Amino acid sequence: MAIDWTASMQQTFEFYTVDPNTWKDVDAVTNISSCTVDRDSSQETRGSATIDAEESMDECYLRVYLIAIQNDYTYRVPLGTYLIQTPGISFDGKSQTVSIDAYTPLMELKENLPPIGYTIFKGEAIMSLAVSLTREHLRAPVVPATDTEVLSDDFVANTSDTWLSFLSDLIENADYSYDLDELGRILFAPDQDIASMQPVWTYTDDNSSILYPDVEDERDLYGIPNVVEVVYSTDTGYLYSKIVNDDPSSPISTVTRGREIVYRDSNPSISGEPTQGVLDDYATNLLKELSCLEHTLTYKHGYCGVRVGDCVELNYERAGLSHVKAKVTAQSISCETGCPVEETAVYTTKLWR
Repeated sequence: MAIDWTASMQQTFEFYTVDPNTWKDVDAVTNISSCTVDRDSSQETRGSATIDAEESMDECYLRVYLIAIQNDYTYRVPLGTYLIQTPGISFDGKSQTVSIDAYTPLMELKENLPPIGYTIFKGEAIMSLAVSLTREHLRAPVVPATDTEVLSDDFVANTSDTWLSFLSDLIENADYSYDLDELGRILFAPDQDIASMQPVWTYTDDNSSILYPDVEDERDLYGIPNVVEVVYSTDTGYLYSKIVNDDPSSPISTVTRGREIVYRDSNPSISGEPTQGVLDDYATNLLKELSCLEHTLTYKHGYCGVRVGDCVELNYERAGLSHVKAKVTAQSISCETGCPVEETAVYTTKLWR
């Protein structure tokens, strides 16, 4: 039976040490007073956790669970698996608090370096090799990705590379990035645009909503062009195209803004020698691509199983959000009553059609 995250339930939290060899729970840890789980696709290790405990703990892997009881069923929901390090101890005259920094299993890749000049040669299968090297340099389970993309050129490690930065750059060549599940297993996430994704959850403002009332929408029109110039040069001459957004209904047009903001492309990606018509089409499509505004939404909701990388829909009419599809980029989960989740998601709107 699946849990209904919109209905009432009892919630508690449990913590267990994890055997790095079997990746299974070992011992319950009962001295933790607070914990915040952070997931962030912009971080190299894809997240972290902060933990307050009553006693100091040695370095180990720790797994965090949400225990939910609903209709006499008990659900044990993992929230994350972290390597705990760097305790700091404070004392207020009555009691001791140990603040612990915790990291995802990807930290093991960040702690070690590839050999100087380490090279993966042209023609190697990117993802199968990335899976193998990831398994070799960390202890967490690795879920393989099936992809046949091969390297088009030799791929050489920089002297400043860690295994994490090197392998992250490698899998970018196949349009993948690192991810983790709540059990701490290493995943490989394919790049996806929001338009191709289906929402896994819809946040609403009706009576069964788990969405808190405050929503922030950050957006910035700065630097979005309303004119594109494209120059195609050869030894025998050149072609020039200029496309202008002068649509009065567009909020970024030359008419609305009263000025030109120009983007120039002097090295267009065009195969063969273009005609003037081909160059004009290229410039038009480029201006359409650049005429998009990215929105960053920040809001809070009760825990519902949504993960970073998921697509969600926001239908919050009072905030002016009507059936907006957005991609979740960060979450901060507080292990406290209600299990509130501060979430960040992004979406784009077209400003010129």
